[in-house]
Amino acid sequence: MDASAYVTLTRQAGLLREMGQIANNLANMSSTGFRREGTVFSEFVQEVGGDVSSISMARAGASVFSGKQGVLTATGGTFDFAIEGDGYFLVNDGGEERLTRAGQFMPGSDGILVAADGAQLLDSGGAPVFVPPDATGVSLAADGTLSTAQGPLAQIGLWIPEEGASLERAEGVRFNVTGDLVPAEDTRVLQGHLEGSNVAPVIEVARMIAVQRAYELGQGFLDREDDRIRSFMRVFER
Repeated sequence: MDASAYVTLTRQAGLLREMGQIANNLANMSSTGFRREGTVFSEFVQEVGGDVSSISMARAGASVFSGKQGVLTATGGTFDFAIEGDGYFLVNDGGEERLTRAGQFMPGSDGILVAADGAQLLDSGGAPVFVPPDATGVSLAADGTLSTAQGPLAQIGLWIPEEGASLERAEGVRFNVTGDLVPAEDTRVLQGHLEGSNVAPVIEVARMIAVQRAYELGQGFLDREDDRIRSFMRVFER
């Protein structure tokens, strides 16, 4: 296989990855706190000498997540929280600390605020947020201070990855972080609201069509290249 076929194959592999991300975006366009994912293509250039000075290949080796604010919807739920601005909630998900924008919580049997799957909401010190069973008048201030009629309970942690840190989707609407976290600034928390997905369906469908056409063009080139090589081999078989 010559260099042009290898170049096309690397591009095709990247396009397949991108198509998978688009499909996942569309599947989660109604998921609370979902962040749209995109593909980052890198170009690698190698000097080869001779009549061809260099050759380049593409690699889709990284993802980027949109920070665009999703639509905030009023629910009236006491433990429905939405972030306005940058930042993420920190949850303990089976022993792993993960970031999320999905703010739908409820008190567990032990009074700790948890997501539907049991992941615990953490405060600014990394401890689970506890709400006494007999608490009344639960309210959340814009700075994340959770209080009851009896007084303050906790400061909900709002975090962003430090410069140089990276996010990797763990599952659904949660992220693993490689690197350190720092407190989010200029960020508000709203009680009785949830943030929707930031996926724009029309844009994703248009992107899907563009990727599909690009993939078909690449596949057409590979088919023609395969026919050329087969024809060349048949000449020597005679």
